[in-house]
Amino acid sequence: MTDQPGHEEAIRQEPNPQPGRAEPLVTFYRFIPECRVPQRADSSAAGSMPTRAFRFCEAIRVASAFGWYLFPPIGVSFMWDGGTDISWTYEGADGWLPLKSAQFPGFVAHFDAKAPDEIKGFSPPFVAALQEPGIVQIWSGMVARTQPGWSLLVRGPANLPRNLGYEVYEGIVETDRWFGPLFTNLRLTRTNTPIALNPELPLLQVQPVNRELYGNALEQFELVTELDQLRPEEWSAYHATVVRPNTDPHRRQGEYAVAARRRRKEKEED
Repeated sequence: MTDQPGHEEAIRQEPNPQPGRAEPLVTFYRFIPECRVPQRADSSAAGSMPTRAFRFCEAIRVASAFGWYLFPPIGVSFMWDGGTDISWTYEGADGWLPLKSAQFPGFVAHFDAKAPDEIKGFSPPFVAALQEPGIVQIWSGMVARTQPGWSLLVRGPANLPRNLGYEVYEGIVETDRWFGPLFTNLRLTRTNTPIALNPELPLLQVQPVNRELYGNALEQFELVTELDQLRPEEWSAYHATVVRPNTDPHRRQGEYAVAARRRRKEKEED
């Protein structure tokens, strides 16, 4: 995974920098200066995808590239005793510290120097141990704003090998209304051993979701329970999808991927 331009410097990307250009679907605001900037998620799952899957499995490629990666602002480690106590440490710390709630190192002074007077003293915590055993909340260092009607699904990176020391809880945040810290909760799954977060590896993948697609929209579905209920056009579609490719001696591998990419390209050119 390569660094994006502007990784080391603060950048304000204006919502509409060019006349006639549509406003961005999401704007990320970097609060913690040390944060690596968000990166468009990668169709190769940050280089971890097997070559054959990358070449021929368009479903995996598209899912992997859907959204943006967010990274830990600093190298940080947790240790859980299996009960109620969690310790943590970070790059530059003298040792392990008991975790209740903690600010990012040096961030309070930075925040108060930049914030209006009525907001000074309200910097978000960086990490916190929740009351449920083994649950840690961690802030990405980012705040996000989406277009009206759009939310962000906050989840672990799609198709990247998981860290066996924790699980990322998923959540949908109405970021067109919520202008606050973009955080997640981690469920620690190992005890009495350090669980490290690498700032060079994605911790989260955030994906745009229109609010019309969840809630009542999910009640709009049908169920066909028997094969003899399939209509002729559905059998025809099955034949085109399954039978014809498997009986064609001249079939090229990856036809679905080629066709899907062609459709996307044609749509982008319209």
